[in-house]
Amino acid sequence: MSAPVVAAASLRAEHLSREYPSGEGRVLALAPFTHTFPSGLTAVVGPSGSGKSTLLNLLAGFDRPTTGQVWVGGTDLTALSEAQRADFRLAHYGFVFQNHNLVGILSAQENVEFPLTLAGVPPRERQARARELLAQVGLENRAGHLPSQLSGGEAQRVAIARALAGNPAVLLADEPTGNLDTRTGERILALLQGAAGAGRTVVLITHDRDIAARADHHLSVLDGVVTPA
Repeated sequence: MSAPVVAAASLRAEHLSREYPSGEGRVLALAPFTHTFPSGLTAVVGPSGSGKSTLLNLLAGFDRPTTGQVWVGGTDLTALSEAQRADFRLAHYGFVFQNHNLVGILSAQENVEFPLTLAGVPPRERQARARELLAQVGLENRAGHLPSQLSGGEAQRVAIARALAGNPAVLLADEPTGNLDTRTGERILALLQGAAGAGRTVVLITHDRDIAARADHHLSVLDGVVTPA
């Protein structure tokens, strides 16, 4: 079963900002910024606490902005209800986290199938798609293993396969190589580059400037201010 062509969808932040209450004042976690994320791999770099994760949470619709909008194609993500945002993410987004966030009681195969199950994909179709994706990340022989039986790099590759299961137009990756050795991190980066090369918009949060240097596009975040890098 071959993967369908990825439908292009622009990802755009318009006057996006986030403030949090703190004591008697407010803390500016992300200063207002406007940016269109092109297809390909965009690396967002900056030190811990700079605002990178705040940015990612806003782009994903996990958090509400203080000002501004997030547009995916012609849809304003910030105008949707919580339930509508969840449905929209399922249809258009894929996510890879630093700690992979696999479901511990599910096998690698079942973890990859999971978003397809939520989307109502028939069993035979989702099983075939999961097998195909596990083969693409080199883990077809680990399909029946639980996350606890996988190495950190293997679990992260399963997480990437799961993120790609629904053929998303937007892929958000938060420090996916942070807990991995250099060689395994390179393999994860290559998989993300492959996803970007298929026409997706991939946003990679990283503190590793060597990893970031391999991206197609670059942004820097410092003290909540986003600038081209």
